Amino acid sequence: MKKLVLVLVAMMSLYNLSAQEVKKKKTETVVIKTTAECGDCKERIEEKLNYMKGIVFSDLDFESKKLTVKFKPTLISLDEIKKIVSDLGYDADEMKADPVEQKKLPACCLPGGMTK
Repeated sequence: MKKLVLVLVAMMSLYNLSAQEVKKKKTETVVIKTTAECGDCKERIEEKLNYMKGIVFSDLDFESKKLTVKFKPTLISLDEIKKIVSDLGYDADEMKADPVEQKKLPACCLPGGMTK
């Protein structure tokens, strides 16, 4: 009987640890390097991402060109997030900007636009 109780306690402890790990993994936070240049870029990217299903929040620091995104990987993947940024006309890490969309951006939002 003692062995059975010990086994049950051990199993419950392992289950509890597994449940805690699942809770921790409900969201992920990533930092994506972009070609964003200014406040307009920040507004454009955050407005699009913050209303996407599965994204908890996004914040672009346009001075460092780093986009921080907290998301639910069960609802949206990192590649999908990068594709959204690319489709807006900006590079997202190794994923290059959609050239057609990039040409539609204001001059200040183009790569190097704030240094011209």
